[in-house]
Amino acid sequence: MTKEEFSLARKKLGKTQKQLAELLGVSLKTIHSYEQGWRTIPSHIERHIYFLLINQRGRRDSLQPCWEQKNCAVKDQCPAWEFQSGHLCWFLCGTLCECTHDVPQKGKLAICKECAIFTNLLS
Repeated sequence: MTKEEFSLARKKLGKTQKQLAELLGVSLKTIHSYEQGWRTIPSHIERHIYFLLINQRGRRDSLQPCWEQKNCAVKDQCPAWEFQSGHLCWFLCGTLCECTHDVPQKGKLAICKECAIFTNLLS
């Protein structure tokens, strides 16, 4: 996540820098550092930002689960199915998508950010 993407996400969430700092459990100076590009945005903060964006009030009402969108044959073995979180497949570790199976979490997020399931959630 770039500093510009981070700043835009904060604005989409309707949060001030101070409010976002409190929401993420970091200091205001840390938020300043992310937005100025003085510090790289860690993957756990990036995931948290996307989680908040996707789960804003009223966004989940008409979401089609990932297993339906991908016609998944192994859904009953996947954590996304087990926890009925087909909109959070990008967030959950251990999912069985063919493109991310056995990929570390940081690499998984990079792959998922290109997936139609994820990009549709942010539109």
